Amino acid sequence: MNCWGIFLAKISVDTPLAEITLRKYEKPSGESKRELVRKLCLSLGLLQPGDSRDVVVDVLQVMLEADTELTSTEVEHRVIEKRKSSGLELLGIAPSNIRRQLLRLRDLFIVEKVKNNYRIRERTMLKSIFEENIEKYYLASIIARVKEYVDEIDKVFLVR
Repeated sequence: MNCWGIFLAKISVDTPLAEITLRKYEKPSGESKRELVRKLCLSLGLLQPGDSRDVVVDVLQVMLEADTELTSTEVEHRVIEKRKSSGLELLGIAPSNIRRQLLRLRDLFIVEKVKNNYRIRERTMLKSIFEENIEKYYLASIIARVKEYVDEIDKVFLVR
């Protein structure tokens, strides 16, 4: 084996089956609609603190304000209008990025795709979506798996 053999070896990567980031902020108190949605995105890990690339906020707000199902193109146009009217830079508005943000919202069970249209999941309240899908299902399964690792570590390392 030559000296490069070490660098060519395959490195295994641990890929999580699921992950979620949750953050706690001060209670909401009179923020604008956009700021409320922004804090929710920060709280759910959809947006990083200090991140200037915040188009996910506008995508979620457009979905929350929509009376009907929307295509990704309609979401894109509404996001552009919203950012222009708010005096925000038109960053992150490429169709591919809008679809990516919709997928991220789908991954958190907030938005669902019906045929080629998007809507808030089951046209229901966000509180219900959070409690039923994120808290009871997604978060509970992650916590259960972490507990399995804790139990196994206790058996392996703390046998007395």
